[in-house]
Amino acid sequence: MSLLTVNHLSIDFTTRDGTVSAVSDVSFTVDKGETLGIVGESGSGKSVSCYSLLGLIPMPPGHIKNGTAIFDGIDLLQANEKTMRQIRGKRISMIFQDPMTSLNPYMRVGQQIIEPLLQHSNMSKTAAKEKAIALLEEVGISDAANRFQQYPHEFSGGMRQRVVIAMALITEPELLIADEPTTALDVTIQAQILELIHELQQRRNIAVIFISHDLDVIKRMADRTIVMEKGHIVEQGNTQAIFDAPTQAYTQKLIASIPNSAKPEAYRFTGDQDSHFLTLNNISIAYGNKKNLFKAVDNVSLTVKQGEILGLVGESGCGKTSLSHSIVRLVDIQQGEICLQQDALEKLSIAELKGKALKATRKDIQMIFQDPYASLNPRMTVFNTLAEPLRLHGLASNAEDIKNKVLTLMQDVGLEARWANKYPHEFSGGQRQRIAIARALAVEPKLIIADEPVSALDVTIQAQILSLLLKLCQERQLTMIFISHDLAVVRYIADRTAVMNQGKIVEINDTESLYQNPSDPYTKSLLAARV
Repeated sequence: MSLLTVNHLSIDFTTRDGTVSAVSDVSFTVDKGETLGIVGESGSGKSVSCYSLLGLIPMPPGHIKNGTAIFDGIDLLQANEKTMRQIRGKRISMIFQDPMTSLNPYMRVGQQIIEPLLQHSNMSKTAAKEKAIALLEEVGISDAANRFQQYPHEFSGGMRQRVVIAMALITEPELLIADEPTTALDVTIQAQILELIHELQQRRNIAVIFISHDLDVIKRMADRTIVMEKGHIVEQGNTQAIFDAPTQAYTQKLIASIPNSAKPEAYRFTGDQDSHFLTLNNISIAYGNKKNLFKAVDNVSLTVKQGEILGLVGESGCGKTSLSHSIVRLVDIQQGEICLQQDALEKLSIAELKGKALKATRKDIQMIFQDPYASLNPRMTVFNTLAEPLRLHGLASNAEDIKNKVLTLMQDVGLEARWANKYPHEFSGGQRQRIAIARALAVEPKLIIADEPVSALDVTIQAQILSLLLKLCQERQLTMIFISHDLAVVRYIADRTAVMNQGKIVEINDTESLYQNPSDPYTKSLLAARV
């Protein structure tokens, strides 16, 4: 008998544009100890289907039109709130896609991790703390006893995701719903987390519903796989069979979109090898005070050529995001110099810029942030989000010009024009990232710093965005620093790649040479950890 049986599930949402069918007649089962993978593009209904099982769909605007979801004899879709409170967090746990919005910014992470244990068991606070610290170490957080006392904002994106995973696993649930649980993690931690989930599953006979756009992860983790498109199941069956011989055109398209090659010849850097468009000399960045000083970036020097795409890889906490934030003046440097080449004779020292000069330079240097939900204003529509930089920098002459440019930007990143008046919360995680990318492109910058710009995107949109970025860099001679934990993506887009570890650059080389013949032991370990 199956642990969970979902039959004929249909979910609608009421919007300003009418009723939208998000899930239509979806049926599946999950057995004890089994891993069911669910894949599909953003907006396919894979997350909504699973959120409905725990009563997490806001109603209204959501409405469960039809269906049953039987868990150990209980219909989750009809259960009252008292019953659901006994199930949520204890018997069924969930790892959410966005760690920053699923953690309480006012609570220490340790308190958030032990909360499910204290709620659902008679365990003492001392025993719960000991278990939480041990689990934090298991999911790859060093110095767990001290980090237990810290707040979410003191963790990197990848480390926040590890905290969320620890919180979901601490009650050792019967069913774990994992919604993109490794999206924000670097390859070594991703491998550890996947192995950890697998080990817990085997040891405790936990069933797992694993939602992901990363087909390599699904291929590794799932016993059976469901492929969803526009709210419907288009294919389901044994995972290996689906990947080896997909029967549906949509599934074939998803598999074909996975990047697995070097950068296309037509887009490779052919500019001046001696140009130094961006120069970083002996950069050091530290946080904290003299008694408790953490050196995030340690004496890093780097050059980026005009028109080049430089990949920057390394594990969470290695300093790559701090380094990139210093270039756009979001983080102050303690030592060193950052210079931007304006023309053949003039260089700008970015760290010394102020006022109007800094504002003008920020137009030339744009950033795509890792977390699209945190970087978008929740009170602004997509249209206003994209129109704002056009108005601010005088890049559109009138309202009609602004409208045309906004709609063109939306089309370029795969967003439909009819969504222009929607707010960020009305989009999936992948769709929000496309908005963030469009905003960075709006002011026609010279340099883009892309911090995990495609980590939240499904493979087909990821392929579109990577192709778009390559095309833009070539046509406009854009320069880019591309930060990612996905080595296959970096291999496909970057001309050169720098590898960071513990605040230092340990290796830098032509991307394909580094990929095929890494020289540093740390680089070798990153490549060996790929799923």
